[in-house]
Amino acid sequence: MRLVIQRVAHASVTVDGTVLGKIGRGFLVLVGVSDTDTKEVADKMLKKMLGLRIFEDENGKTNLDLRAVEGELLLVSQFTLYADCRRGNRPGFTRAGKPDMASAMYEYMIEKCREQFPVVERGEFGADMKVELLNDGPFTILLDSEEL
Repeated sequence: MRLVIQRVAHASVTVDGTVLGKIGRGFLVLVGVSDTDTKEVADKMLKKMLGLRIFEDENGKTNLDLRAVEGELLLVSQFTLYADCRRGNRPGFTRAGKPDMASAMYEYMIEKCREQFPVVERGEFGADMKVELLNDGPFTILLDSEEL
């Protein structure tokens, strides 16, 4: 599993001209699911993501996590995080999770986040989405389950 976590001032996701999800201060998370991911992997990734202390405290130090700043979450599925660009110029996506499995993992992650946070917005799995954000910092972190 790969998560691209962007600390944002605000973010939104739109499908066919309709805003599906919109947040203020918090995390925009692009979620890539591989063919080997499990709920246990998702739980480990969520624990790490939600514990990241990347918001500034009163002294300007990045000591606060999402909970401490009452942050919001926007999770957007993105299989292209598993693009393989080693050969040629057309990416391959053979390591990305099959749609049924990846969709179930994405839904699981949303459900788990909603158990802990009052504002959890989402995109639409498999849709052509337009994502807008104001990255705060900029502050962007890549978490890869193979590296945790």
